Amino acid sequence: MISTSGITLRFGKKPLFEDVNIKFTPGNCYGLIGANGAGKSTFLKILSGEVEQSSGEVHITPGERLAVLRQNHYEYDEFVVLETVIMGHKRLYEVMKEKDALYAKADFTDEDGMRAGELEAEFADMNGWEAESEAAEMLNGLGITPDLHDKKMAELSGNEKVRVLLAQALFGSPNILLLDEPTNHLDIESIRWLEDFLGGYEGTVIVVSHDRHFLNTVCTHIADIDFGKIQMYVGNYDFWYESSQLALQLQRGENKKKEDKIKELQAFIQRFSANKSKAKQATSRQKLLDKITLDDIRPSNRKYPFILFKGEREAGKQLLLVDSLTKSLDGDKLIDNLTITINKGDKVAFVGPNSLPKTLLFQLLMGETDPDAGSFSWGVTTTRAYFPKDNSEYFDGVDLNLVEWLRQYSKDPDETFIRGFLGRMLFSGDDAMKKATVLSGGEKVRCMLSKMMLEGANVFLLDEPTNHLDLESITALNNALIDTECTILFTSHDHQFVQTVANRIVEITPNGVIDRMTTYDEYLESAEIKALRERMYAV
Repeated sequence: MISTSGITLRFGKKPLFEDVNIKFTPGNCYGLIGANGAGKSTFLKILSGEVEQSSGEVHITPGERLAVLRQNHYEYDEFVVLETVIMGHKRLYEVMKEKDALYAKADFTDEDGMRAGELEAEFADMNGWEAESEAAEMLNGLGITPDLHDKKMAELSGNEKVRVLLAQALFGSPNILLLDEPTNHLDIESIRWLEDFLGGYEGTVIVVSHDRHFLNTVCTHIADIDFGKIQMYVGNYDFWYESSQLALQLQRGENKKKEDKIKELQAFIQRFSANKSKAKQATSRQKLLDKITLDDIRPSNRKYPFILFKGEREAGKQLLLVDSLTKSLDGDKLIDNLTITINKGDKVAFVGPNSLPKTLLFQLLMGETDPDAGSFSWGVTTTRAYFPKDNSEYFDGVDLNLVEWLRQYSKDPDETFIRGFLGRMLFSGDDAMKKATVLSGGEKVRCMLSKMMLEGANVFLLDEPTNHLDLESITALNNALIDTECTILFTSHDHQFVQTVANRIVEITPNGVIDRMTTYDEYLESAEIKALRERMYAV
C-alpha cells in the first residue's frame, strides 16, 4: 500500500497541491487524471521520490517494492535489452551480478563458496531461474521480437526503447506500479496485452494516461486532480466523466427541476453499478458504488474546447476514387496497388501496426507527394481540410501571434471574430497574443483544429489528431467527429476514438487491403478478419 499525509507542493507562493491525504491499496488500479498543468506527472514523481514535496509525507508499506516507468530513453543504452528488463528488479539484478562475479574469480575461496550459497538461496526465493524467460515473455507481449532481446538498447528505435522500459517496470511483479503514459508508442496488440496484464495484477497500480479506453478497461478508481486537491472516485473514467457532467448540469441548472437531475444521476449510478462490463471490479467495490450519493460527485473546473466541423457546401455521393495507387519510400513499397472508393458519409479509420503507409496515403491524397503508379480523383463538389501528423511547418519560424496566425486562414479578418474563435478553443485574453513559435504541442493541435474549422470543408483528413491533446480536448474532438455529417478519413491509436467515430475500417497490410463497413470492436473481434489478418501479415 502507498499513501500520503498532508502532501503540499508549492512553486513560489502558488501551491500545486495543498494538504493531499490519499490512500492507494493493493488489487486496485487508479487512473490519475487532471487538466494539463494540474500536476499528474509531478505527483507520480513525489510518490516515487524523484521530486521532493514542500511538506507532508509519502508512506509505503515496509518491504514492498515500487517500480516506475522510466522516461529517460537513453539511460540504458550500454546494456543488452534482456538485461535492461531484469534490472527492473533491483535486488534480483544485484544478486545475479554478485553471483557471476564470484563464479568468475580465479581464486574461489571457501568464504566465496559460502557467500555464493547464500546468494543462490536468495536468487531461488526471488524466482531468479525464471527471470530470463519471464523477461522474454514480457518483451514478446509488448512487440519486442526475440531477435532484439540480445541487442544493445542503443541499437533500438525510440518506440522500441519505450516498450523495453515498460517491460522493465512490470518485471518481477512489483507491489506498487507507477505508470506515466504507458500506452504511448504501443500498437493495439501491445495495449491489449498490457490491459490483460494489469487486469490480473494483484498489486497497486497508479497510471496517468490520455487513452480513455485503456482507463476504462483497467481502472477500478479515478483520482481526479482538481482545485489543488485529489478526489477519489470508485469506477472507471466514463463513470467519472458522466457523473461530473451531470453534477455540472445540476450546478448550472438553477431554473430547472433539480429533482429530475438528481434522479437522472442516481439512475446513471444504478445502471453503472449493475454493468460489470464497465470495469473489472470486485464485489467490495460494487458495494461502494451502491453507496454513492449526489454529494459525492463534485463538478470539475476543467474547460472543454468548442469544436464543430460543418461543410459550407454539400458534397456529392462519390467523393474519392483511388485506382491502383502505388508508392515506395526509401526502397520499401508501402502502398501497393491500392484501390478504394470513399462515399459521402463514410467515417473511415485507417488502422494497422505500421503508421508510414497511412501517413503516406494522406500525403498522396493531399498532393504533397506523387504516386509511383496509379491515380486518384476527388469529386468536384469536395473541399478538403488536412491535419498532418507533423504540423511543424505551420509554426516553425512564424513570427506571428495567434490572432495574426489564425487570420491567415479566415475569410473574416476582423479581430473580434478571430478572438471569439480562439476563445472557444481556450485561447482567451492574453493567450490570444502568444507567439506561434512558443506554443506547446497541445496548443498547436488546437490551433490546427481552429484552422480546419474555418476552412468549411466537407471532407476531413486527420492523421493522429489526438497526439499531444489532454483528455478534455480529446473528448471535445471525439464528440465533434461523431456529430459531424462531413466525411472523415483518419488514423488514431486511441481505441475509444476509433470505436466511436468510425463506421468503416480500412487496414493497409503488406499483402493487400482489408476493407469492412463495421465498428472497430467488431473488426477486432471478428474470427474471419483475424484469420485474414494472419494471412495478410504472413511473410
